Formats: sequence, structure tokens, C-alpha cells
Amino acid sequence: MMADNLIIILPFLFSLLVTLPPQPATCQILPSYSGRQGRWQLLHASVGISGMHMQLLHNNKVVIFDRADFGPSNISLPRGRCRSYRSDTGTLKSDCTAHSIIYRTGTNSYRPLMIQTDTWCSSGAVLPNGTLVQTGGYHAGDHVVRMLDPCDNCDWVEFPGYLSERRWYATAQVLPDGRIIIVGGRRQFNYEFYPRNNGHSYTLSFLRETRDEHENNLYPFLHLLPDGNLFIFANTRSISLDYDRNRVVKEFPSIPDGNPRNYPSSGSSVLLPLDENNDVIEAEIMICGGAPLNAYPQVTRGTFVRAISTCGRLRVTDENPNWVMEEMPTPRVMGDMVLLPTGDIIIVNGAQSGTAGWENGRGPVTRPVIYTPNYAHGRRFSVMNPANRPRLYHSSAILLTDGRILVGGSNPHRYYNFTGVEYPTDLSLEAYSPPYLSAENEPIRPTILSTRNILTYRQYFTVSFSVSENLSEGELSVSIVAPSFATHSFGMNQRMVVLKKNGFSRLTENTYELGVIAPSTAEIAPPGYYLLFVVHTGIPSSGMWVRIQ
Repeated sequence: MMADNLIIILPFLFSLLVTLPPQPATCQILPSYSGRQGRWQLLHASVGISGMHMQLLHNNKVVIFDRADFGPSNISLPRGRCRSYRSDTGTLKSDCTAHSIIYRTGTNSYRPLMIQTDTWCSSGAVLPNGTLVQTGGYHAGDHVVRMLDPCDNCDWVEFPGYLSERRWYATAQVLPDGRIIIVGGRRQFNYEFYPRNNGHSYTLSFLRETRDEHENNLYPFLHLLPDGNLFIFANTRSISLDYDRNRVVKEFPSIPDGNPRNYPSSGSSVLLPLDENNDVIEAEIMICGGAPLNAYPQVTRGTFVRAISTCGRLRVTDENPNWVMEEMPTPRVMGDMVLLPTGDIIIVNGAQSGTAGWENGRGPVTRPVIYTPNYAHGRRFSVMNPANRPRLYHSSAILLTDGRILVGGSNPHRYYNFTGVEYPTDLSLEAYSPPYLSAENEPIRPTILSTRNILTYRQYFTVSFSVSENLSEGELSVSIVAPSFATHSFGMNQRMVVLKKNGFSRLTENTYELGVIAPSTAEIAPPGYYLLFVVHTGIPSSGMWVRIQ
């Protein structure tokens, strides 16, 4: 029936009109404020664990988890449940606490989940059906695949020994056919797929070549390109990989300053928004921050070297691509880059000196910056209001449905340590509201009224929305965003596509309809769940979940 594919939002009638309700913006009431530098809000002083890994699911719940090999957390498992684990010393111990939670964005509440094996420094991606697939970890967890379905009472299901190789500090990326590719890891110069392909891995010499004395090629940056090949950046070098033929299609120029950008130097990276309104879709990679060459060994001698202050952009679809470099307002290592619904990028968390690793960072960078890609060179960065809490090693940040940024984690220590240290373990959750959420923008903020919730490639569909006043037709756009699996300064699978506009009409005094075309190919937007936003004069609506299949 038509209602099965149509999201209709009408006061008090929503539950009656839609059999299977979609997931619109969360119902939590946001505090109003004004100002151009954003606002921080403490959601919980403690959720019991430190948020090393985060993933937003299409039921507006966030999966958060830490490592699981260090002893008890600060939240108990329900119903007296416990698990056995083997500690760093090899001793078998019992642990009755949780190392993972589900955070409900709509009610600002959470519940514990049970992890059996160690998820330390692991990776993940969401399947087209919305199930989170989490891959690897440490100790008994390094060959494990774990799955979590987005249902009210679901918990982790683990598949020991599923991976063909040890995946610790690996990266995962969803592919156009819905498979997941898992690349690299400590002393792993290869890749494999989920679902597995006869249990085989595939050698990738590029990863061996980019490993230096202090590694600096862990958690390689992966971005799926519009031609279906995979962009891989490790240390200072990058390639385009045809993963099905195990063939390097192209090697790009090295980043000019010669400084490593991957763990433990730990810069961050995004694929800038892909715009379907252009005749030729351009793909441009951006990499920011990190630590200079040899910063890691200097930390071990008590010297904390100033972090890298540059960003580089590489338009990989150019015939002869070259890096274009620019300066950030401040140096930053261990920062998180998050795509905003507007197409801007927020950079949050991190330190001004040192590297990733226990006790290795100094000088927290508490002020986020927002980067506007289309502004003139030298005018693209805006400095935002500072957070009250430092977020260093093992912190993370993701985009929420309503446009806020969820920020958590920071544990620069081997164990949870709250006293007698310069930067205590942080178990809190915060939300940052960018300037577009300020109260002064309410009159021009779009509110989505209806759209289809299931889309096929190249399908024409309409989005109905309202704007209270001063609508500017030429300043309207519709974008979809793939939420990221965030850990260690990289948002895996993070992606934005600006959809092609095709028609506009006025329905009533303040309601409108915009015709748009769904993504053209699975290489542009792999199948799965996305947040759809209407943006008006730089102010986004709350997101609406759509599924592309």
C-alpha cells in the first residue's frame, strides 16, 4: 500500500496513519539558545563506560562500547549476568559489568549490553538491513564478528573465529553490493570481506609499504569512490583499489608535508559531499591534523611534539589530482571529523601535542571548528564555543538525527582512572548543538511533513515540508547522510549525497513540495539506511530515515 512507503507527520494522528512508523527526529526537547558559536549540553555525567566506539542506528538509538579486557566498568549487567575473560596477565577472571550500552536519543536514557569477547580498537559497519556488524578486537576477540539488530531488547550476538585474520586497528567499509570490506590491522597487510569469501584474505602490499618504524598505517582511511573503487590512505600515501580484482588502479601523490596521518599519528578524514546536481560528480577527500613524523618515540622520552595544523584536500576524480593544503586555527591530533547536514564539517576532540596512545596527549583542544568547503581558501574555518571536558585518546563523535553532535569517551589510561591524573577517564555523554540549531533560525528552518521511506536508485520522489517565513527557493537542497561508525578519529562509512532537484511547488501558505531524484548508483550511495535532510539557506531540518535498496 502507498502508506507503507510514505512517512506522514501530522500531530496526534501519526501512530494511526502509519503502520510501521519511521524514525523522525528524536522527541527529546532541545534547549533553545541563540548565538553563532553553538552550545554544549551535558547529557549524562556517567553512562558507566567510556565511549571508544559509537554508531547511530535507524531506530535513533546509539550503540556505544569500550574495550572489555581491563576489568569492571561502572555499570552492572542486568539480572546478575557475568562473563569470564582472560586478563592481560593470562588470568581467567569474572566480570559482572557491561562494556557496551544502547543510548536512546529520544528519552536520553540507556541500558547495558553484554559483550563476551574483547572489542578493543575494533571496526564496524551497518548492513543494508540495518544490522550493525562489528569486526575484530583484541585477545579472544580479534577474529570475532559481532552483530546487533536495531530492536528494543536485542543484545550482541557473537561469531567466534569468523574472520580469517586478526583484525585489531582495522577499518571497515560498506560496498555497493552490500558486502563489507575489512582492511588491515596490526601486522595485517591484507583485506577480507563480510560475508566471508571462502574464508580467504587478500594480500595488499600497499599496507606493508606504508608501515614505518612506529606503524602509522593503522586504521587506514577508507572511502568508496563513485567509480566503485576504494580509496585507501595510510601513513602519507593513498591509492585507488579494485578490491574484486585485488589490483591497485592508481596511486595518488603523497600528502606534501610528509607527516603521517594514521594511528598512532591519528589525523582524521572525510569524503566531501557528492553532489548529484553536477554534470560530473567530483569526489574529494579531506584529511586534517595528526602528529609529525617521529612524534611517537619522542612521547616515550617525555617530549610532546606540537600536532599537525594542516588539512589537505585531494580531488581524486581529477585527471592529475594534487593535494591542496590549508591551515587549521589550531594544531590537532586525535580529532574527529563529522559531516553536518549542511555539507560543512565539524572537527571536535583531540589534543594540541603528542600522539594517540595511553598518556600520550597533552593540551586538549576543547573548541570545535566548523569547516565550510565552498568558502574561499583562508576563510573556511569558524571557531566554536569550547567544551568543558577534554576529550583525548579513545573519544568519539557522531551526528544525531536532530543535527546535534553526540560526543563521548576519553580514556588516556590503561584502566579506568579518575583520580590523581591530569586527564581522568571520562564516562560522560555530551551533545554539541551547532549554530544552525539556535532559536533565531526557527522561522527559516524546514520541517519535513512527508516523504517516501523506501527508495530505489534513480527514483523520482517528493519531499513535502514547511517553512514559517521567508522561503528562498534557490536556497533549498535535499541531502542524505550515512551515519558513521566512529572510533579512533575516523568515522567509517560516513557519507553525504546531495540529491538532484527536479521541480518545486507551493502547497499552502507555508508548505511546499520539492521533487528530487534518488541516488543514481550504488557506488554513489550503497544500499542501506540514510538520514534525509532538507536544507534551507544553510539551516537543516531534522533528519528523516529513508532506506535505499
